[in-house]
Amino acid sequence: MSVKKIGVLATLGASIAWAFEPIFAKLSYVNADFLKTSAIRAIFVTLIALIYALITNKGSLKVNKKQLSILVYIAFAGTLFADLMYLFALTKIPVVNAVLIGHMQPIFIVLIGFFFLKEDKLTKFDYAGIAFMISAGILVTTKTLKNLSTLRLGTIYDLFALSATIAWATAGVAARKYLTKMNAGVVTFYRFLIASIVFLTYLISTSSVVISNIYQILTGIVVGAGYILYYEGLKRIKAAQSSALELAAPFFAALLGFFVLGELITVMQILGIFLLFVGVFFLSAREKTYP
Repeated sequence: MSVKKIGVLATLGASIAWAFEPIFAKLSYVNADFLKTSAIRAIFVTLIALIYALITNKGSLKVNKKQLSILVYIAFAGTLFADLMYLFALTKIPVVNAVLIGHMQPIFIVLIGFFFLKEDKLTKFDYAGIAFMISAGILVTTKTLKNLSTLRLGTIYDLFALSATIAWATAGVAARKYLTKMNAGVVTFYRFLIASIVFLTYLISTSSVVISNIYQILTGIVVGAGYILYYEGLKRIKAAQSSALELAAPFFAALLGFFVLGELITVMQILGIFLLFVGVFFLSAREKTYP
């Protein structure tokens, strides 16, 4: 199996894991707020990443000063800010909407990558795949022709999810540019360790260091698995390709919403699901200039 195909499969695996995240997060909000859920989530992601790093990186967690500075940025921009905005948005908007907005990173990845990742030159297959997957995401979210025709831009809470998307995009570009040679478990460990320290300080100061429900733990587990798969994929494919593949998450979220939350899937969403697979096909196409 080629390096690129492994990267594609790893990123799709991350999409599946991240599709479970909003379901578990929503369920955890029954008796816990989004801040406490965020804190427990970060702690368990850190533990999972630590175990993975120790197993796959010969027990080493060493990083140099330059890598640490990038990890600090990713922790603050990608976890403390973006994750909090996303989890807060989940308290106000539907799961599928939040997942879609949260994974509309290719637009920002392409724009940011144009200036900072000049080695990531996109081919016509990349652009076609991204276009198909963005179109698919729109169909999955709007659900009906009536909703699509009204062109509703959403609420202020959708903007919270969008701000998370932009922050995640900057974190993805930074990881792609500076951390591709670092073990995926080590990257994930430090990203969430730094966030966990901040969250623990908050929990201790509010005397609320307690796990309110099993869904907080499950959220941490699937997020940890998702980030490890994401960074493994990011080592093998372009940043924009990785972000575009994450758009498969709305498809999996729609299925989970149907089976877990009883949300119906419309004809337009089925069409969107088909376009998602077309997009994956284009992004997976073998390129002569890429392994």
